[in-house]
Amino acid sequence: MKWVSRTHVGNVRPTNQDTVIIGPSLYGVADGMGGHLAGDIASRMTGDLLTAALNGLEPRTDTLAQAIGDINAQVYARQASDETLRGMGTTLTALWESESGVFLAHIGDSRAYLLRGGEFRQVTQDHSVVAEMMREGLLTEKEAASHPYRHMITRAVGTDPQVDADIQTLDKLPGDRWLICSDGLSGCVSREEMADALAHLSLQEAADRLLRLALTHGGQDNISLVITEVPA
Repeated sequence: MKWVSRTHVGNVRPTNQDTVIIGPSLYGVADGMGGHLAGDIASRMTGDLLTAALNGLEPRTDTLAQAIGDINAQVYARQASDETLRGMGTTLTALWESESGVFLAHIGDSRAYLLRGGEFRQVTQDHSVVAEMMREGLLTEKEAASHPYRHMITRAVGTDPQVDADIQTLDKLPGDRWLICSDGLSGCVSREEMADALAHLSLQEAADRLLRLALTHGGQDNISLVITEVPA
């Protein structure tokens, strides 16, 4: 697949705790959390370890699940052994491309969207307090956007000894475009704006527009994104 990526500290935060993950046939985003630089360490560790673990291997669901389980254990051990890193963790949303399809791994509230045949849809499901409340019918999407717990995630890499990743196997079609992003983008830019950029612009232009929109709409968080395209 062809790809482009962007990452930016945003307008408010002093450091960028996001990590863009690019490896052989691997595309993703990790959004770190934790005090001081702990979030940066968690996201960078996860990205580096995942890239190394999958390099040269045939894409398979069990291989991906095992790699994420091993990485979670390493990040958890690191924060458990260092008081300055206690509580650190990270989201992880990553595509691993095979010859005929993609494997999508997801933990947390970063997101993956797919544009196919003019239809733009969110493929991942947020692991967050407000997302669970919405699925239970306790919140509307409008209410969730301003809820005080909207940034509280229920699943992350490294915060517990074990973590369950959502792993999907999907086909790929010529012209498919994927957008993988941290909530610094999805929390500021509407789906309509995302869909319009992906549908009508080149990869580079779409990435630039989405980053600019996130910054213009406030840039309250770090902003990271990867856009990929299956060649026609």
